[in-house]
Amino acid sequence: MKKNMFFILLLLLSAKLFSQNIGVTNLQCEHKTDPLGIDKATPVFGWQLQSAKRGVLQTAYRIIVADKIELLQKNVGNIWDSKKIISDRSAQVIFKGKKLQASSEYFWKLQVWDNKNTTAWSEVANFTTGLFAATDWGNAKWIGFEALPDSLLTVPGVHGPEIKKKLGADKLKQRSIVPLFRKSFTANKAIANATVYISGLGHYELSINGEKAGNSFLAPGWTNYDKRVLYNTYDVTANVKKGDNAIGVIVGNGFFNINRERYIKLAIAYGYPTLICKMIVTYADGSSLELVSDQSWKVTPSPITFSSIFGGEDYDATLEKEGWNNAAYNDKSWKQALIVAAPKGMLEAEADYPVKVNEVLNVQTISKPKDSVYMYDFAQNLSGIFEIKVQGKKGQQVKLSPGELIQSNGLINQQATGRPNYFTYTLKGDGIETWRPRFTYTGFRYIQVEGAVPDTANTNGDFAKIISLSSLHTGNSAPLNGEFECSNKLFNDINQLIKWAIKSNLQSVVTDCPHREKLSWLEQDYLMGNSINANYDVYHLYKKLVYDMIDAQTAEGLIPDIAPELVLFDGGFRDSPEWGSASIFVPWLLYKWYGDEVILKEAYPMMKKYLAYLQKKSANNILDFGLGDWYDNGPNPPGFAQLTPKALTATAIYYYDAQLLAQVAALLQQKNDALTYRQLAAAIGYDFNNSFYNANTKIYATGSQTAMAMPLSLGLVAENNKAAVMKNMVDSIIASGKKLTAGDIGFHFLIQALHEGGASQLIYDMNYRDDVPGYGYQLKKGATALTESWPALANVSNNHLMLGHIMQWFYEGLGGIKQTEKSVGYKQIVIEPEVVGDITYVNANHQTLYGNIVSQWKKTDVGFELHVEIPANTTAIIYLPTIVMKNVSESGRPVSNNKDMVAVIEKGKVKIKVGSGKYYFKMR
Repeated sequence: MKKNMFFILLLLLSAKLFSQNIGVTNLQCEHKTDPLGIDKATPVFGWQLQSAKRGVLQTAYRIIVADKIELLQKNVGNIWDSKKIISDRSAQVIFKGKKLQASSEYFWKLQVWDNKNTTAWSEVANFTTGLFAATDWGNAKWIGFEALPDSLLTVPGVHGPEIKKKLGADKLKQRSIVPLFRKSFTANKAIANATVYISGLGHYELSINGEKAGNSFLAPGWTNYDKRVLYNTYDVTANVKKGDNAIGVIVGNGFFNINRERYIKLAIAYGYPTLICKMIVTYADGSSLELVSDQSWKVTPSPITFSSIFGGEDYDATLEKEGWNNAAYNDKSWKQALIVAAPKGMLEAEADYPVKVNEVLNVQTISKPKDSVYMYDFAQNLSGIFEIKVQGKKGQQVKLSPGELIQSNGLINQQATGRPNYFTYTLKGDGIETWRPRFTYTGFRYIQVEGAVPDTANTNGDFAKIISLSSLHTGNSAPLNGEFECSNKLFNDINQLIKWAIKSNLQSVVTDCPHREKLSWLEQDYLMGNSINANYDVYHLYKKLVYDMIDAQTAEGLIPDIAPELVLFDGGFRDSPEWGSASIFVPWLLYKWYGDEVILKEAYPMMKKYLAYLQKKSANNILDFGLGDWYDNGPNPPGFAQLTPKALTATAIYYYDAQLLAQVAALLQQKNDALTYRQLAAAIGYDFNNSFYNANTKIYATGSQTAMAMPLSLGLVAENNKAAVMKNMVDSIIASGKKLTAGDIGFHFLIQALHEGGASQLIYDMNYRDDVPGYGYQLKKGATALTESWPALANVSNNHLMLGHIMQWFYEGLGGIKQTEKSVGYKQIVIEPEVVGDITYVNANHQTLYGNIVSQWKKTDVGFELHVEIPANTTAIIYLPTIVMKNVSESGRPVSNNKDMVAVIEKGKVKIKVGSGKYYFKMR
């Protein structure tokens, strides 16, 4: 909402933003800066301290919240005044003021005190509330162009190979209309602010007076629409004018409706495209105008004649309604909107960052594999769409087929991404025409073009001319959380390879691939979790994952392998402990990364219910079902586990589920539960070792990398056996040529076991290679995103999230950035860089709740240098790779005689305890 700028400026001028020693910055409500449309009755606040001094800790804070900015100038919080709270807490501080009202704006600031006897006031921040309850939507109705007949309702979806068997010959073959909606209105007074609350299923684009609101793509995020429907809030004050106005909305199918045309992973029908909308225009005199979606809205088919989240999109520009979303447009020929049945799910505000266009890539080469066919190569495999600028005659049609690879004949290869998947654009013949798809996306590097020629090509006019064709990378717009770079070119290239897979698969869920499936397979959420969080702030995305799992849980307690469970699979593809256990791992990760105890409380019933489900399916505390170590590197083609018993991976995860749940129960003060789960974990651990551990050979099960690494990583190995088990694992890896064999499940734990066991040099050796299995081979073969298989096979995905686990080691091992075992939100930091191989320098950083952690080291002619930055209100333990303390200095002073730190010898290294600040260590 529009703020009173005069009072904001006055407040900023009068506030003491930065005192001599301390400043308060990065004020966040619900983990966002000045969020719009939150629907939490008790939001949480957070902030960061800034100081040039070392060892700064917050000792107290005071938050004031007001509904008028003028009150903040007087330090009056009429909504909440926490008074001075003695606490070092500066994140996840829960609002405890008066009841917040829907659709309202609030202002807040805070004062902090530190251990240096200084204090400072922050700048002002604000947040606006959305619609808390169904009643807040007033008379708004769900409207559409047409209603889905009950006979076509298909929820959950049907897997592609089973469609004919389950749906018959014709069900869901009909295309749904992609409609345009509009509503004219008059604002007859000066406007103070205007806000729109809207949901359109599957996805929508909102415009006011012909101008798109916001920059989101595929809004809102997809969910199980029978459980939860997301809505968005837009501040459209700048778009609404005094006088005549118009709201325009176009709504596409997304996962709400997928018909049986072209390539599909699944067919589903919750309904036909539909929307609900409420707009509040507040005038300068305090009065307001309210508009809601109802039968007074007009609707007509759009120029989008086909739209599928899997199969592509067709657009016929000859069907365009020029100016359809402007006030002056004549909509007399349009029909009245139809009130349709509301989705079953409850409306909730979408908290996550929007999916949007994040990067634009230009074409690198254009080839002509055959007559009238052109291949555009953008040199980067990514998730996204394209934008074409084309000129030609009315009725000419351009066909665009995306793909990750090309065949030996130069034509597009869609073998692994799903075929046919293509887009068509029919020209209206009016100068240069620009088009981009609206309601689908895919994974591609290449686009095959038919029916048009490049602008530079000679043509007789039978074909339209492409002025330009760009690749648009779309994905979740979560802010960067960190960066990594080192002296080793291969490792830098591997880092980028994995990062593109992460970027391509962070959508409104975490997908496995951006083309063939687009499904949220759950195991990667925690196995790749630390790698993902090292790069991006996924707080909101991961909270949505938790809610998706809560929605997906069955009455028996099962957490299916995918959530939202948009399609029912069978066997291990629906019920695998290594996948379903994300329901326990992910809430815990959110707590450890971001300090969110609330999500633990919300997820606790789900977590308990899932563990009870696993208990019922266990026999003598052993689980023997599921997919196991999927895609391990054995003698057969990749797929089901080959080298490790699935009972071992399932039961090891089951054990850790019980361990984590015992910790969660203790945090939530559920003492009886905590005791029960500790006892269960002990029983599982006992039976696990009886079943899989050979006390004579010190080997687990088959002795595979996964079989050895998981017990080591998850705490299943007795203390007196750890060294022997670790040695056996290391010796086995070396004996097999240092080749990786662990799969989707085991690789994460292998990296963890080797790193924690002091074998980072072996991690380096295993991954510094360009043969199979190795990231280097994928790069040598031309991959630009992480592939599903180590050989980068053409018949599987070439942009896949799994198997990127080395990235965690880049940050935690080479960069050395970690937190102590008991730390939450990186309050107690560990910096322990691993100096291995030929690496001569590493630059790494990671943004936390408290600020940015920096770890930069380099080898020098005389030794080693380490630059560290520790955020205010945190402490750190720094390990340097030497046992000779006299050889270590910081900012020119010996660490043994430095008032800013305490140094000792531990673990064969110099261990230094420090407070916040910047530090420059030298080791000769």
